[in-house]
Amino acid sequence: MSVKILSGKVFLVITGASRGIGRQLAISFGSILEKGSHILLLATNLNALKETAKNIPPSIFVDTVSIDLAKATKDKLYDIIIQSLKNEILDQFDHVVVIHNVGSIGNINQYANDLTELNVWHDYYDLNVFIPAILNGVIMKIFNKNTNTKKLVINITSLLGIKPEKSMAYYCSGKAAREMFFKVFALENPQVNVLNYSPGPVETDMYHEVCTKIADEEVKTQFNDLLTKKTILTCEKTVNRLLTILEEQKYKSGDHVDYYDEL
Repeated sequence: MSVKILSGKVFLVITGASRGIGRQLAISFGSILEKGSHILLLATNLNALKETAKNIPPSIFVDTVSIDLAKATKDKLYDIIIQSLKNEILDQFDHVVVIHNVGSIGNINQYANDLTELNVWHDYYDLNVFIPAILNGVIMKIFNKNTNTKKLVINITSLLGIKPEKSMAYYCSGKAAREMFFKVFALENPQVNVLNYSPGPVETDMYHEVCTKIADEEVKTQFNDLLTKKTILTCEKTVNRLLTILEEQKYKSGDHVDYYDEL
């Protein structure tokens, strides 16, 4: 599959690239990038990142960095990006693509009234809201002077960022806050192509965690029914849909686009 917005030499950054949707994003995007492109994969598990990298063509330079993004700082993120690009000339890249995929489900064993520990809220928002915002700003500033380099930012969001669900206050509120940040970013930066992509119900470790651990029995049944009826999506299927959306370019920058939306 050829995607015009990914043509030429691309610098691609993907967070949470060691498993699930992030791993598939790296593999699928890597398979269509042109020779000389550069991919930076970030996650905690370095061995898993290296396994992901093995599935990307050798014509693409792949850099894997183990980092606990929940504890990252602006300076640390800047150093990682600069170190990854140390042998590259920034002007050579036709496109810079950032995919904010990292995320966690949070505590789903309790209802909203029980979520009263401030430090737990801080930890959740550090990983799921604050770090994506900071990383995005760091990358934009690094490439700020490269006016000819086109920029694409993809935020992996969720239907639950706009639709509440019981026992999922952390996840729903985090996705909502993160998506709104990128909507504001899109408004302030009309030269950047921004997409909030909701991948639909995808069979991942996180999905199975909801199926087994969520406190609300009604929600647990809903999630398990998709597995039973085999209507759950695969990582490959949802990433292919994302590539089609990017190729067709029928959305407005900053839009929330779901797997099932007809554009």
